Amino acid sequence: MKRICTLLLAAGMLLGVATGASAIDFKAKGQWLVGFAGGENQLLSKTRTGANGSKQKYDSSDKFAAQQRVRLQLDAVASEALSGTVFFEIGNQTWGKAEQGGALGADGTMVKVKRAYIDWLVPQTDLKFRMGIQGVTLPNVAGGSAIMDTDAAAITASYQFNENVALTALWARPANDNFGGEDSHGVSNYHQNYLDNMDLFALMLPVKLDGFEITPWAMYGVAGKNSLKGYGDKDGWGTADGNLNYTLRPYPGISGRDEIGGTSKAYGNMFWAGLPFAITAWDPLNIEVDINYGYVESMGRFDAWKNGVAKRGSTERQGWLAKALVEYKLDWGVPGIFGWYGSGDDGNVKNGSERMPSIVPMGNFTSFMGDGNYGWMWVDNSLEYAGTWGIGLQIRDMSFMEDLKHTFRVAYWGGTNSPSMVKYMDSAYAWNDGWGTGASPYLTTNDGLLELNLVNSYQMYENFDVNLELGYIANFMDNDTWKKSNNPSSFQKQDAWKAQLIFAYSF
Repeated sequence: MKRICTLLLAAGMLLGVATGASAIDFKAKGQWLVGFAGGENQLLSKTRTGANGSKQKYDSSDKFAAQQRVRLQLDAVASEALSGTVFFEIGNQTWGKAEQGGALGADGTMVKVKRAYIDWLVPQTDLKFRMGIQGVTLPNVAGGSAIMDTDAAAITASYQFNENVALTALWARPANDNFGGEDSHGVSNYHQNYLDNMDLFALMLPVKLDGFEITPWAMYGVAGKNSLKGYGDKDGWGTADGNLNYTLRPYPGISGRDEIGGTSKAYGNMFWAGLPFAITAWDPLNIEVDINYGYVESMGRFDAWKNGVAKRGSTERQGWLAKALVEYKLDWGVPGIFGWYGSGDDGNVKNGSERMPSIVPMGNFTSFMGDGNYGWMWVDNSLEYAGTWGIGLQIRDMSFMEDLKHTFRVAYWGGTNSPSMVKYMDSAYAWNDGWGTGASPYLTTNDGLLELNLVNSYQMYENFDVNLELGYIANFMDNDTWKKSNNPSSFQKQDAWKAQLIFAYSF
């Protein structure tokens, strides 16, 4: 009898648990990309260093590539107040490359967790939280985020006051526990993981009115003095998106900036602010404007060499950027004009860089030097507009046949950096250091680039798209300016071009 009562009690407890538990609704979505590309993605063809140096081919990479990528997102939804998300990425896999699983037999270890977070709502309130590795995009219009658009470990809290006003708070940790305890010369002088965290805190206030939207925001950050030590080094560490050596530190092309002198500061301050707004009240006219400012505190000085003489350069970096888009919707397409202007270096290394810093910028005005199409395949750029200005014309979503659309753009890129900065550069082709590594080429006021894009998209099925993109960059870098670099060197520039065909299945 005692055993029967025990079994009945256990069954009752299990029945109570089963009755109280709510069912979980699993939802899946994702994207398959298979692409083929050919072209020349470098703006240099040959380089020469030293007075008697021989010319060397700058880049010997393949002129054709075949790749694929799979992204799968799984949402476990308990209710409107609670859910969890995991986002896997397989690839990019270059066909034939063994370490990526694209060679004979496949079986590469290329499955990555892109995002993993939980969403929950505080009971009886409109306060929402998202915790975990998530997409972090700072408010932007007109050409994408100039500051940060990436995945990061973070907590966001958002509250909707009414249908017009909301507030979002963010804490993100882009870097921590990556410092091995060695200085830039490999000498162990510090405790491992000491003062190597980078933290960001942001507030965003989206306001939506009839025909007008504006989102003022501000972000404060702190970076430990060891937070970027070893970043990007062969045996060091790096990140999947962007290149902090170019977007946070001053003066690409000056190697001494990575050998910062001693500082008594444990942490350096960082600050950004933005004011993006869009006017749609005059439909079919659309106007977008985005104004940004950024500052990174100096964490010591370094030797910047000019004509054999060293000057103590500052690692401070601060500047601003404004960009805008005006377009008019017609039945057959959307013509528009876009442009931007970013502050540039003034030629004095002692007072730091005047180019706006960023974390992971993701410019998308164009699709060769920017992320304006699929942002995948031939050139891996998370492009910054810092130190440049530009103006462009576009006609997007032209359609003369059912399910077939075309977008054409032409944009001129100029520089806002002083030509006198070249005298501190390591070589006459240091302007190309950032290209393909998360930054735009370093352009002086004497330099320019002309970019043309043609994107054709055919929707074969509801979830299947065939995308053909053609791109060309005419190179107008000024040889006479750059031959005044700190070291005797020369370069042979070339135009860049690409043609890529992408098959995309999304669900």
